[in-house]
Amino acid sequence: MVNLSSPDLTQHPPRSVRVRLGGYAHLPRLLDKARAEISGKSGEFHYNCPLDQRFFAFTGVNPKAMLAKIKSGKTDMQMLEWVNATAKRPIHEIIAWSAWLEQLGPGGAEGHEWIGSVIKGHNSQRDDIRSFADLLDLDDYLSYGGKA
Repeated sequence: MVNLSSPDLTQHPPRSVRVRLGGYAHLPRLLDKARAEISGKSGEFHYNCPLDQRFFAFTGVNPKAMLAKIKSGKTDMQMLEWVNATAKRPIHEIIAWSAWLEQLGPGGAEGHEWIGSVIKGHNSQRDDIRSFADLLDLDDYLSYGGKA
């Protein structure tokens, strides 16, 4: 059984970038990674990675302050309340940002090459991976026993 209060990311992936909390894409994944880091079970996942940093830039949330709040045992809903109080973003901006984040792609050639190398590394023939969300979902699935 998966314990989301103290996820073991060596046994299962964090929630998808597409899962939303309070309209925020990526927030549940970020919380999973933070909780796993706190418990020493983050595996290959990293809190405050470049995608996390996009969330922090949009919300104005300090990653160290967030980690401290999570360490105090706050639930997802309590963390959402704290993020909303810190960010003070109207819901229409949150929805637009989340839609943008789900579609965010690699941009230049270097990013495309990196995505291609991840797909090839899984011996996948997928040609429908366009965004980081697509890639993370595929990588999470294949890394934990799914078949390409």
